[in-house]
Amino acid sequence: MRSLVLGTVLALGATLSAPAAQAHAPQAVHAGKADKADKADKADKKAAAPGLHVKRLVTGLDHPWDVKPIGKGRLIYTQRERATVSIWAHGRKRVIKNFPSGQVWVSGETGLMGLEVANDFGSSRRFWTCQGGNTSGGGHDVRVMTWTLDKRLRRVTSHRELLGGFPTTSGRHGGCRLLQVGSKLYVGTGDAATGTNPENKKSLGGKTLCLRLSGRPCASNPFVHSGNRNKRYVHTYGHRNVQGLAQRADGSLWSIEQGTYRDDEVNKLRNGGDYGYNPVPGYNENVPMTDQSLPGKQIAAKWRSGDPTLATSGGGFIAGSAWGALDGTLAVAALKAERVLFLTFSRAGRLQDVRTPKKLRQYGRIRTVVDGPGSVFYVTTDNGNGDDVILAVRPKS
Repeated sequence: MRSLVLGTVLALGATLSAPAAQAHAPQAVHAGKADKADKADKADKKAAAPGLHVKRLVTGLDHPWDVKPIGKGRLIYTQRERATVSIWAHGRKRVIKNFPSGQVWVSGETGLMGLEVANDFGSSRRFWTCQGGNTSGGGHDVRVMTWTLDKRLRRVTSHRELLGGFPTTSGRHGGCRLLQVGSKLYVGTGDAATGTNPENKKSLGGKTLCLRLSGRPCASNPFVHSGNRNKRYVHTYGHRNVQGLAQRADGSLWSIEQGTYRDDEVNKLRNGGDYGYNPVPGYNENVPMTDQSLPGKQIAAKWRSGDPTLATSGGGFIAGSAWGALDGTLAVAALKAERVLFLTFSRAGRLQDVRTPKKLRQYGRIRTVVDGPGSVFYVTTDNGNGDDVILAVRPKS
């Protein structure tokens, strides 16, 4: 596989090209020497990328943070500042009336954020949220909650806190993305703009966490036998603000992380890995996102934006032969750069392609991309003022 030079965006077809000299052009990590898996990938015949059909599916939203399909063509979604959970079905939307929005702490980047639905949602009607909360004594935190809906999906019938105590300050860098993998729930958290949090294993900030669906730490966690409660939940550490979590078809886990003034990152997660963000003393955002001068081994990003950042957010792997060259790519939302990036990684995890379709560069800030059933994925915008939408994107036949 040929090396990818920093600052290069691959132009692959008119609808998928990006101007090479653009101010927010994504930058690729240097690919390095190809291994056997990379050579096998290179030998594969490259498919064409399809044109995209984009439909405004749900309108009149305000900062929709996450969305998930729940079967029969329906969606469930959150709105950060309105702190509501809603169902969209057959062209109509409705708010879950008794969801306790008033108990969600909303400040800055924190509010009602990540959403995940149980694999057995059709029978259990269970879902999880990651949200700001109020603590005793007038304080605040970020926490994971579990919820159950009634059979008509109109009311909450039960709820409880699954894990709380994620640090907060002003609401900046609140995270917070959720991903169910089998009997595990992964959580990506922000560092609360506090310099000591990412490398401090006793803090839940600036981490990816792993917990069982019961709320207990995963047995596979590297520090599960620690005497410190928080440390038992740590899966990876040294992160700044994890905004996306995704699992590839091969089972590997990936995170999407917002950078400082440079280097948004996509990371391939390794249990117990240190991803090297250590902005001290104070909150020194001039340090590298992955500081290789720290003690031990720091894991380098698989993709980084360079300078300036794109403000990457949520994303997921797109699957299905109808997507052609987009099949198997990691679709990454960008807020500041107002686009979706489709990143192609080899089986060994080396970056090969970056595509930014023009069709998805006309809706303003993009918060997340979520793969759906069949040949569809969903995109949420993040412009505010009630003008936000959830888009349904399909390949043109």
